[in-house]
Amino acid sequence: MNHANAELIGRFYQAFQQLDAETMANCYTEDVRFSDPVFTDLRGADAGDMWRMLCAKAQGFTLTFEGVTADDHSGRARWVATYTFSQTGRTVVNLIEASFRFRDGKICEHRDHFDLWRWARQALGSKGLLLGWTPFVQNAIRQQAGKGLAAFQRNR
Repeated sequence: MNHANAELIGRFYQAFQQLDAETMANCYTEDVRFSDPVFTDLRGADAGDMWRMLCAKAQGFTLTFEGVTADDHSGRARWVATYTFSQTGRTVVNLIEASFRFRDGKICEHRDHFDLWRWARQALGSKGLLLGWTPFVQNAIRQQAGKGLAAFQRNR
């Protein structure tokens, strides 16, 4: 991890390990674009607010990361988040592949990839196992997450 952008990715995940959402958000450009299977298109301050919300709600949280590589333009990392899903009390171990793009020493694009059905099986139990692969349930997960972020932002 000797390229400056690899160190930036490391700083981002080290902050996440400490649930330090402000440092995470400061690793982003003001117009950052973030996407994952749940939050499919967050831009600017919404991305930082998502991390603020997730860090504030984190229960039983641990994070590991590895495989950080980066050059002047792009980067990658693998990370694993383990936590208690607050709505069900179930433990989730989420394996994520992240890709990044950089501009002016900050992250301008961040895409996380993970298996939403695998996540739903862990977080939701039998409902997730039986129905978590369906677009209906996956869209419901996205809508609930979006509503949660909007409520968090209203209450900040």
